[in-house]
Amino acid sequence: MDPRITEKDHIRDYIRETRLFGDRIKVALVFTLVLVVAVIARLVYLQIFNHEHYTTLSQNNRISIVAIPPSRGLIYDRNGVLLAQNLPSFSLEIVPEQVKNLNATLAELGKIIAISDSDLKRFRRVLYQKRTTNGVPLRFHLSEEEVARFAIDRPRFPGVDVSAGLSRHYPMGSLAVHAIGYVGRINEDELPQLDTSNYSGTLHIGKAGIEKSYEDVLHGKVGFEQVETNAQGRRLRILSRTTPVSGKNLYLNIDARIQNLAEAALGERRGAVVAIDVKTGAVLALASTPGYDPNPFVNGIDAKDYAALSTSIDQPLYNRALRGLYPPGSTAKPFIGLGGLELNVVTPQHSNFCPGFFTLGGHSHRYRDWKKAGHGTVDLEKAIVESCDVYFYNLAQALGIDRLHDFMSQFGFGSRTQIDISGELGGVMPSQQWKRRSYNQPWYPGETIITGIGQGYTLVTPLQLAVATATLANGGAHMKPRVVFGTQDPLSQAITPLQPVSLNTIPVNKAANWTSVISAMTQVVHGARGTAHGISANLAYSMGGKTGTAQVFGIKQNEKYSEKNTAERLRDHALFIAFAPADQPQIAVAVIVENGSHGATTAAPIARLVMDQYFLDHPVQAQVAVTAPP
Repeated sequence: MDPRITEKDHIRDYIRETRLFGDRIKVALVFTLVLVVAVIARLVYLQIFNHEHYTTLSQNNRISIVAIPPSRGLIYDRNGVLLAQNLPSFSLEIVPEQVKNLNATLAELGKIIAISDSDLKRFRRVLYQKRTTNGVPLRFHLSEEEVARFAIDRPRFPGVDVSAGLSRHYPMGSLAVHAIGYVGRINEDELPQLDTSNYSGTLHIGKAGIEKSYEDVLHGKVGFEQVETNAQGRRLRILSRTTPVSGKNLYLNIDARIQNLAEAALGERRGAVVAIDVKTGAVLALASTPGYDPNPFVNGIDAKDYAALSTSIDQPLYNRALRGLYPPGSTAKPFIGLGGLELNVVTPQHSNFCPGFFTLGGHSHRYRDWKKAGHGTVDLEKAIVESCDVYFYNLAQALGIDRLHDFMSQFGFGSRTQIDISGELGGVMPSQQWKRRSYNQPWYPGETIITGIGQGYTLVTPLQLAVATATLANGGAHMKPRVVFGTQDPLSQAITPLQPVSLNTIPVNKAANWTSVISAMTQVVHGARGTAHGISANLAYSMGGKTGTAQVFGIKQNEKYSEKNTAERLRDHALFIAFAPADQPQIAVAVIVENGSHGATTAAPIARLVMDQYFLDHPVQAQVAVTAPP
C-alpha cells in the first residue's frame, strides 16, 4: 500500500462513488418512467381513442366480403324451346391487390395457359374500368387440362385462382338473334347507369334485344359471402352467406318453328319477316337476315371477327325488322283505299279509267302505271286486286296529303310501334307540316300523287307494316306488339303472362267499308286476276294479302326500268302483307325482301310458308308462276 494514501481517503472515495451510482440510478429510473408513460399513453391512444379504426383494419386483413352474382334468367320460346341458357364454365381470375408484380405474374401464367393478346387487352380494360377486390377474369372457358395444369403450379401464384361460374350461351346460334339479342361485358359507359351494389361481381349485361330490354327481370339480385382469409388472401372458411336471387325466366311469344322457317325461307337474301297474332299483338316471328352467331359476343368477340361483321356490305348486325326503312309500295293501297271510303271521298262502286298513266292538270309529266297498257275501268276492288296505280293516283289527289297522313297515322305509320325491344325506328308518314319541319320546303302536288302508291317520302319498317296489317284485319283494334309472353319464377316455376295492351281503336264509320277492303285483299290471293294468285294452289285456308314493289331509285320520264340490266342491289324491293283466315283473322304477316324485284314471286311465297307452318305445322311449297305485277 502506498503510505501516502490514508484510511480517510478510502472512506471519502467510497462515499463519492456511492453518490455517483445513486445519481445514475435516479436518471435511469426517470428515463424508464418516461418511456413507460409514453408506452402507456400510446396504448391508451390505440386501445381507447383509435380502437374502432384499428379493429376494422384488423378485421379487413382477416375477413373479406365477396359478391356472389345471381344466375341469369333463361329464355324460352312459346313452346318451351330453350333459346338462352347458362353453362358451367371455368375462368382464370386474378385479384390485383394480392399480386405483387402483375406483369411478371401474367408472363409466368402465359407459360402454363394460352393467353392471347385479346385476353390481355380485355383484362387490362376491365381492370381499369372496374376497380375491385374481387377477381378479374383473365381467361374464360378453360379446358379440364388447363385447369389441371394450373392446379399443379397454384402455390406459385398468390392472388390467382380458377373460378367456376356460369356463362351465357345461345344453343340455337343465330336463330332469332335480332329478337333475343345477347349479353356482353359491362363497359365504362354502362357503369354509371347501374346499381353498383346489385351488379357487384356481375361482369355481363344485356346489350341488345330482349336481353337488354328485360335486363332488370333477367339479372336477379346479388348475394354475398363473408370469407375468412389468410395473409396470402387464400380462403380459410365462410363465416356467413347471403344467397343470391336468380333472375326470372322469360317465355317469348316467338315460335321457334315459325322463326326458323321464316329465316330459312329468306335464305341468303337480305330481308325481314314479321308475324303477329292479330288479336293480342303477340310477335310469333321476328326474322331479319342475314343474322349472326351471338355466342362470340358474350365474352368479347375478336376484333377481326367483329370487323368482318360490322363492315360487311350485307349488314348482318342490322335489325331490318325494327330499323329497316322501306317505301311500302303497293302494300299501302288497301289502307289508302279504306281511307277513301271512310272519309267519303269514294264509294266501293266509284270507278276511274286507267289508260296506263296519270297526269296532273296543266302538267305534261306522266305518272306511269306498272301495266303499260292500263287496266281500263277500275273500281276499288279491282284496283286492289290488280294493283292499279292510276286509281290510287286519283284517290291520293282527292284525299290530299294531310288527310292521307292523318288517316294512315291511326294504323301506326310514321311512329314507333312501342314493341318491347329497344332500337326501333318510326318511319315517315309525310305531311305538309312534316316537310316544312324537315326540309323547310313547301309540299308539291306531285308528291301527293306518288304517296298514293306508297312511294316518295313514305317509309315503313317491316314491323310497322305487320302491325298495320293486323290492325286492319282486326277491324281497327290496334294492339301493342310484344315479344315476351310472360315471366317465370325459377323456384315455383309459376308463369305470369303479360296482358295484351290496346294502343287505340280506329273509329269505324261504316263496317261495310272495312269488309270491302278485306274482301278485295282476299281476292288478291284467291281471285283469278289477283297479283298473289300464284300462292293459292292447294291452300287449305283463306288468306287476304297485298303485293308490293318499291323502287330503290327514281326512273326518268323517258327511261324504262330493266331488271336484267340493273345491278342486283339497285333492283326493286319485294313486299307482301297478309292475314288469315280471311273471315276470322288470327295471324298477320309482313315480308320484305331487299332487291327481290317482285312481291308476288319473291315475298308472297315466304308468307305462304309461314302461314302453312302456323296453321298446319307442315309447310306446303307454293308453286309460283305468274306475271310479275307490283
